[in-house]
Amino acid sequence: MNRALFLDRDGTVIEELGYLADPTQVRLLPGAAEALAALQTQGWRLFIVSNQSGVARGLIQPEQMDAVQNRFLDLMREHGIEISESYFCVHSPEENCECRKPSPWFLQQAAAGHGINLAQSWMIGDREGDLLCGVNAGCSTIWLKNELFEVPKSLPTFIASNWMEILDRLLRA
Repeated sequence: MNRALFLDRDGTVIEELGYLADPTQVRLLPGAAEALAALQTQGWRLFIVSNQSGVARGLIQPEQMDAVQNRFLDLMREHGIEISESYFCVHSPEENCECRKPSPWFLQQAAAGHGINLAQSWMIGDREGDLLCGVNAGCSTIWLKNELFEVPKSLPTFIASNWMEILDRLLRA
């Protein structure tokens, strides 16, 4: 069984810009690529798990979401990082779908499809829903602390201010 890092994308690996529709605006957070490249060499499988309700709300088109994701994946590859798979919920919160975080559905899909041991895996995110997703799947969690979204301090396994702190913590995991 493999261990994995489940990563929220916007606000966790790339800058939070709301409903991102323009691939030229994709910017990696400081240290994210370096940390993820180092963790991947340590055997961590990397997965993106992202709520993209802007599609259901008509704020971005599916083609725009795909273009942003393709640019993100290009940036990852430029740093020698391979994302095993990306999972996107494109539903609005009102649709009560089974795939929207904090549901663990995508993590369970990754576990079944890629032989991932969820108990040895971590969910990293910038919002409470990301962390609850990880908890609901039986993963450890890291909150990448930010000024936009407050999270109960008791929820995450670890709180990090930046990617170097995440790297240091996971190298000890």
